[in-house]
Amino acid sequence: MEMNDAIVALTALGHAKRLAIFRLLVAAGPAGRMAGDIGQALDLPGATLSFHLKELLHAGMITAQPQGRFICYRAEFTAINGLIGYLTANCCTDDPATAASCPPASACC
Repeated sequence: MEMNDAIVALTALGHAKRLAIFRLLVAAGPAGRMAGDIGQALDLPGATLSFHLKELLHAGMITAQPQGRFICYRAEFTAINGLIGYLTANCCTDDPATAASCPPASACC
């Protein structure tokens, strides 16, 4: 992941509603959740939900799959793992004594 991609991802996740949506989708796992279910679970009106979903989609943090007249949203685990890896890539490099015990970035799914 490049720095600009990390900035876009962190900006998208840096809003309380978008972070709540993302965490809800992470909890749902690969099955994801339908847009209406997300709105109901977080008590978000449709227009507000659409705005936040669009921002998360633009950042690559989620995917959308049309299913008939509805859309299923899923957390993009590869993207979040890439962001975690980017943030922790230099873990303990300034302290060689602890570098060996520094845990690698773990993959979620």
